[in-house]
Amino acid sequence: MVSMKKILLGAFGALLVGVAIAAALLQLGAIDMAADSPHHPAVYRLIAWTREQSILRRAANIVAPTDLADAKRIRRGAGNYDAMCANCHLSPGAVDSEIRKGLYPMPPNLSSPTHSVNPGSQDSRRFWIVKHGIKASGMPAWSKGGMEDQAIWDIIAFLNTLPDLTPEAYRRQVEASEGHSHGGLTEHTDTAAMAKPAPEHHHDTTPHSHKKGAHKQ
Repeated sequence: MVSMKKILLGAFGALLVGVAIAAALLQLGAIDMAADSPHHPAVYRLIAWTREQSILRRAANIVAPTDLADAKRIRRGAGNYDAMCANCHLSPGAVDSEIRKGLYPMPPNLSSPTHSVNPGSQDSRRFWIVKHGIKASGMPAWSKGGMEDQAIWDIIAFLNTLPDLTPEAYRRQVEASEGHSHGGLTEHTDTAAMAKPAPEHHHDTTPHSHKKGAHKQ
């Protein structure tokens, strides 16, 4: 009869071989890291499950403010959402965007109704995601860029109203807002740097075109 010691040694040896093979594959660049090469569906589901379990645990003790329906909060959130989020998460009437189509995983369309597994924790979950970001997803930790908690809650307040807005109503909310406005990093920015205009992002317009395959947007 094979002793328990031999069984354990065999299992340990198999584990070492597996680790060595995995290390060799990584060293040879066998893992395709291209954003336009999706994971196997089983791998994607595992990553998504791991991500949601992580967020659920860390957002469990976050208590949402009681004034998320306040019109001023929603208006402030509209301006910041339009400046910081809409290009990836879209706005009412927007079909897609260049950056969103190139991201993997593709960011959710927050202008469409979402079906949360636990609606009661959705605000806390969204707050945690906006504040801390998600590794290897393109979702930044906005708090690292200087966004304070109250401004993040403003965005969450606006998100609760977003799926019900028409394109016209969305634009009115944004125009009535204070635009891209929150504290944090701007409070510590050098005055001369603030005065210097940001470089503009140019594309051809009407129709929107690249050198090849011009297309209307």
